Amino acid sequence: MKTAGAFVFFFNDQEHILLCKRRDKDLWNLPGGRVEDGESPWDAALREVHEEIGVTAQLERLTGVYHKPLQDEVVFQFLGTIAEGAPATSDEVAEVRYFPPDAVPHNTAPMQAERIRWYAEDPAVVRFLTQTPRT
Repeated sequence: MKTAGAFVFFFNDQEHILLCKRRDKDLWNLPGGRVEDGESPWDAALREVHEEIGVTAQLERLTGVYHKPLQDEVVFQFLGTIAEGAPATSDEVAEVRYFPPDAVPHNTAPMQAERIRWYAEDPAVVRFLTQTPRT
């Protein structure tokens, strides 16, 4: 693998999922990002969440590992809780909002929207899948 990513699902009391709107593209995505050299996926997830939305998080569990062969990437998806702080904008994030899992914006990163749907279908399942864009 050339790259690895680590992202976190956060849900509020209404079971709505937290998404971030990027500043560089008209795209919503899950908080998270690239795993740096020498960094574990779980440490990367916590670092990225803090950088992007300014909160201190705790990871509860792994919800899936996704191989993205076209990007030569593996993505680790975690479920987390916000331990300290309130989600806010940053240099990378223009807006932060919670959405019902079945009503994420149309401009949500497609593979992330797919992972949200899979999680909503059965939160107890940990998935290990190859994920490729649909045409």
